Amino acid sequence: MALFTRDWLRFHQRPTLQGATLVLAFDGWMDGGSVSTGTVQRLVDLLEARPLAEIEPDAFYLYNFPGPMELAALFRPAIEIEDGRIKSIEMPSARFFVHEKANLVLFLGKEPNLRWPSFADCILEVVAAVGVQRILFVGSFGGSVPHTREPRLHVTCSHEEMLAEMKPYALRRSAYQGPGSFPSYLMTRVPEIGVRMATLAAEIPGYLQGPNPVCIEAVTRRLAKILRLPLDLAPLRAASTEWELAVTAAIEKDEDMAAKVREMEEAYDNDLLQRGEEA
Repeated sequence: MALFTRDWLRFHQRPTLQGATLVLAFDGWMDGGSVSTGTVQRLVDLLEARPLAEIEPDAFYLYNFPGPMELAALFRPAIEIEDGRIKSIEMPSARFFVHEKANLVLFLGKEPNLRWPSFADCILEVVAAVGVQRILFVGSFGGSVPHTREPRLHVTCSHEEMLAEMKPYALRRSAYQGPGSFPSYLMTRVPEIGVRMATLAAEIPGYLQGPNPVCIEAVTRRLAKILRLPLDLAPLRAASTEWELAVTAAIEKDEDMAAKVREMEEAYDNDLLQRGEEA
C-alpha cells in the first residue's frame, strides 16, 4: 500500500518492535468522562513512555464552525487568560508514544474533522514502520450504568478470532447502528496491512458530566490485564473512591435523582446475575 504522509507525519525516533500493540485514544465523539484520553494518558504517565511521532494537525482539524456559540465552542482551541494576560492556548494534537519494554505504542489525539483516509494513512504508516500487529481503541459512551458500579465494556473486532481472544476479559459484543467514529473507519482499513484491531467501548453514567475517575480506573485496570502490564493502580483507585463518595453525597441531596440511581443499581445487579446464570 502506498502511503503519502511525508508532509503530515514526523518521527522523533524509529524503534523496531516485534508484534507490538498500539492503544489509541481520541478526544471527541467517544471520550465521555474523559475515559478514552484519561486512560491512555494514565498509561503514558505510569510507563513514562517516550515520544515516538506526531501528526501535523493543520490538515485534519477545524478551528471554527459557523453556527451557535455552543457548536462553535466544540471546534475552537481552548485558551487561558489570567489577570489580563494570555497564559496558554491548546491547539489540537495527535501524538504517538512508545514503551519498548512493554512492546507498546500509545496514541493520544483529537478525532480528526477532515480527511479521515489520510489521517488513517498516517496511523497505518506508524504501525507498519514500528512493528505493530494489534491495535486497541478504548472509548466510552453514556448509558444506564450507575456511578457506583463498574462500566460495562463492549467489544468490536476486525477479525472473528479476536472475539475469542477477548472473551476472558468479560467484554460484551457490540451491536450498534448509527453515526460512526474515526476508530470504526480505521478498523475497516487495518486488513490492508495485515493488522488486527478491536475497540473497547465503556458504557458509563449518562447523567454525569466531566472526567469520571471511577471509569478511568476500571478501564485502565481491564486494559492492563489485556496488555499484561504490572501497573500500580492504587493511587487511581484512591482517587476514584474519593470521587464516587463525593458524587454520591451530592446525589443524595436530590431525592428524585437518588431514586433513579437506585433503580439503575438494581437493574445493573439483576443483569449481572442473569448473565452469570446464563454462563
